[in-house]
Amino acid sequence: MTTKQLGGGQIGRSVPRLEAREKVAGRAEYTHLMRIPGMLHGKIFRSTVAHGRIKSIDASVARRMPGVFQVVTAEDVVKVIPNPYYGPAFHDQPILAMEKARFVGEPVAVVLAADPHVADAATQAIVAEYEELPPVLDEVEAMTASSYVHEELKPAGTFADLKHLKGQKNTNLALNARLRRGDVDRAFAEAARVFEHEFRTQKCLHVPFEPFAAIADAKADSITIYTGSQGPSFVRAEIARLLGWPENRVRIKVPYLGGGFGGKLYIKLEALVAACSLVARRPVKIALTMEEQFYQITKHPATVRIKSGVDNSGRITARKCEVFWNGGAYADIGPRVTHKSGFTAGGPYDIDNVWIDSYAMYTNMTPAGALRGFGMPQLTFAYESHTDMVARALNIDPLEFRRKNVLRNGRPQATGTILKDTALEAVLEHVADRMRWSKKFDRGSGTLKRGRGIALALKACVSPTTSVAIVNVNADGSPTLYISTVDMGQGSDTGMAQIVGEVLNVPAESVRVIARDTDVTPYDMGTLGSRSLFHMGHAVRLAAEDARQKIEALRREVGEPEGSNTPISGLFVKKYGMKAGNIVGSGSYRPEHVEPDHDTGLSPQITPFWMVAAAGTEIEVDTETGRVRILKLINAVDCGTKVNPRIVETQISGAALMQLGFTMSEKMNYDGGQVTNASLADYKITGIGDLPGVMINEAIDAFQHNAPFGAKGVGESSTMPVSPAIANALDDAVGVRLTELPLTAEAVFRALRAKEGRALADA
Repeated sequence: MTTKQLGGGQIGRSVPRLEAREKVAGRAEYTHLMRIPGMLHGKIFRSTVAHGRIKSIDASVARRMPGVFQVVTAEDVVKVIPNPYYGPAFHDQPILAMEKARFVGEPVAVVLAADPHVADAATQAIVAEYEELPPVLDEVEAMTASSYVHEELKPAGTFADLKHLKGQKNTNLALNARLRRGDVDRAFAEAARVFEHEFRTQKCLHVPFEPFAAIADAKADSITIYTGSQGPSFVRAEIARLLGWPENRVRIKVPYLGGGFGGKLYIKLEALVAACSLVARRPVKIALTMEEQFYQITKHPATVRIKSGVDNSGRITARKCEVFWNGGAYADIGPRVTHKSGFTAGGPYDIDNVWIDSYAMYTNMTPAGALRGFGMPQLTFAYESHTDMVARALNIDPLEFRRKNVLRNGRPQATGTILKDTALEAVLEHVADRMRWSKKFDRGSGTLKRGRGIALALKACVSPTTSVAIVNVNADGSPTLYISTVDMGQGSDTGMAQIVGEVLNVPAESVRVIARDTDVTPYDMGTLGSRSLFHMGHAVRLAAEDARQKIEALRREVGEPEGSNTPISGLFVKKYGMKAGNIVGSGSYRPEHVEPDHDTGLSPQITPFWMVAAAGTEIEVDTETGRVRILKLINAVDCGTKVNPRIVETQISGAALMQLGFTMSEKMNYDGGQVTNASLADYKITGIGDLPGVMINEAIDAFQHNAPFGAKGVGESSTMPVSPAIANALDDAVGVRLTELPLTAEAVFRALRAKEGRALADA
């Protein structure tokens, strides 16, 4: 279905964010800063072993400390929640460690006190004794390890492709997602050349500047939780399931988020504060420190093995991929990352014969979950680095090689889904033009060498998911929008208000968007995967159209002639004799989706839309130190219609700069399962001195015909091609190919010396 422009003039406006004044003035409310009467603070005592049976927990000294209200352990939790396991894919994560600790930093006990400093000090007095077990740390080794993170797999029942795993034992494999298209073995046998490479990406952190925080206020027959969550509807359903209560007894309220990036999805601290509040019979708040975020949720490290067959003309005829995802101790949403990103591991290319195995692995590390890109940046680093390596081996220009093989509209993606409204060629050509790819390029001189690289990426939107919206037109004509999509800085409230304004022909600034509250705002699957503008955008459009139709019906009811311009407030006065009443429009949306075949992974409708991006970069490498400077970074995306051009630009730049950190510096370092750089003093995110000298962020002219006003999400797109573009430029500059992230100065320096045949000690 195509949604045409209705004439409201709101789509395409760079409306300032609706919440901007509140945030700039310091009046915006965040969970981390909230207090409620009678509230206790909880501080977490954490495991010091990566894998071990809990022999004892001695909290006697902590309990006697002045000011300590209570020390909560798993023994207390099971008294209020008999089966205290949660998770979106598997019910594998206990509220507090039970019987075993599965990663360093896992919550084992919680100290409650009115003073957070007292609670923190008391955690230092708790002593736990463990029987240590062999830890599983590497995602590839986890496949054959004789030590198991979980004794038995417990699928949550939410996802059909996991149900067959129920009760499986003696395995660290949480999911094997497969895709089989064509005859790969035959194609490899007939190929003129075959290339095979392996790539690895590291464990990274979301680093939202508002750390995780939640407050629970449990009553005898209800509970209210204030939380910085990206998915209040899911949190309500999961808390209700844990407590055995109907959902109408569970209320989730979400104020502003100081960043989320996927980390604040599903249950994080909410189950723990709920249990503590039920045990203590007092409101309880748990707010993590910046350091504690390293023990909450991370990005998936991945190992990607990719093999391609190419014919004499330079066409890719076959591709085989094995992807191993390090999911950490608990699955979280890792199986969805494994599947929904896994089927694009072959890249944005037209390949008739594709074989993909994508494995979700349990390990004894901090759990991994969604992080901006949902697995795609890891895969794109692999397949676009591989693409350049193949092109160079064939002595074909990397741009020409991509042009020859790029997937075009009307052709099937590896799953069999026909590509529509997907501007892969356009973004590639846009970046090539901006980089003046065909012109002479300054290669530098002396110890400073210059290179350039390009990369292309394709991502499927997570499907199927559901969104519901309500538009309430008040008696004075002012509209109020009720949605559970969470604005965590991406500007979704403003974009949704623009959709309402477009349909009702009012300024977006006049639309009030209600803060997320599950007693008030209707269901939304979650703010993730760049799905909101498409899915909730449709629901909002439908709700506004429903309200508009009811306004027109009211106009007819009160005898207004067709085409009259009587304001809405006047219609209410005519009907009720005073300014009273309201009109409520509702809308819900769930896209078409065909579940993939279990054996082949094929589907004629795997996703409602594709996200597309290309990046180009020019870099300078100091061959004496290995330091890389980004001279120019160009990002181009296809997001269909730009609902708010200014917000689109900031989304593109924000995503690219976040990925720049994951590319050049960010890495959680581990020693036997223990994070050794769990602070922002040692974990290096992108700073102002790391910014590219020139950065261009653009969305090409495009239209998504099945989208609201032709618009689709953009928050993740430009994360995908940044890493391989820089890795390709590095190879172009100095002839070294790094196949593992991050691309630190030390890694570059070591590679340069290895190329010269010199040991590092001789340098």
